Amino acid sequence: MQRLEIQFPMKKPAWLEKEELYKILFESDTPKGRAYDIVLMVVISLSIIVSFVETIPSLAHTYKLVLEILEYLLTVFFTAEYIARVYCSPRPRDYVLSFFGVIDLLATMPPYLSYFLPNARYMLMFRTFRFIRIFRILKLFSLINEGYILMYSLRKSLNKISVYFLFVLILVTCLGTLMYMVESGSPDTKFTDLATSVYWAIVTMTTVGYGDITPITPIGRLLSAFVMLLGYTIIAVPTGIVTATIIDETKAKPKDGRCPRCGEKVRKTDRYCSHCGEKL
Repeated sequence: MQRLEIQFPMKKPAWLEKEELYKILFESDTPKGRAYDIVLMVVISLSIIVSFVETIPSLAHTYKLVLEILEYLLTVFFTAEYIARVYCSPRPRDYVLSFFGVIDLLATMPPYLSYFLPNARYMLMFRTFRFIRIFRILKLFSLINEGYILMYSLRKSLNKISVYFLFVLILVTCLGTLMYMVESGSPDTKFTDLATSVYWAIVTMTTVGYGDITPITPIGRLLSAFVMLLGYTIIAVPTGIVTATIIDETKAKPKDGRCPRCGEKVRKTDRYCSHCGEKL
């Protein structure tokens, strides 16, 4: 007689369920989610420390085996985490194409790319962007709102800054050409071509002043002094443009029953937006 065997299906661990895994990986309102985010920050910090240590020859040689093991474990961790996020996300495609999705992918790929491009391993620094998730843990809504205002102001000021950048580009080209005309006829001059002269104008106007190229003639030095002073007067223009936009956005009031920041509907009696936390 054949023995009758009864097989009981193995129950899947609760944390492997999509809903439970989603709460752990994407939310910080639960103890498990908050604990995981803290662990993630520690692991990211460790990976960045490993990347720095690997660039120091003496430490890299002494702790070579330890660093290789840590890098292997970190690679496995970040790869598994990325796959798990795609697996449990309700809309995997939206996550993959989102800001954090792209950052997570960039933080995972370097160890694999380093087999073909050795310097690609230093793309691990993209993992620093993942520290933005600390805002979810600490619930710093005020800082998130201030960051939103800053990003919105930068976007709104982009056209003005682009025009300003084009003006500066034309200006340094003209000044570099003028300096070339003044200095090119002198012996031992370093202004040997227009490209070098424009490079000098950019370095001088931005007040960086490497000192690798300096004028020799009195007229050239006078022009150099003018460019330095001009740089001090125009370098702060983009800051002023963005600052003015930030002030305007800070004083903005709700229009048509919508938050001036996120555009979501708010009630007349609301003092704060229930979506972004903006003070109304």
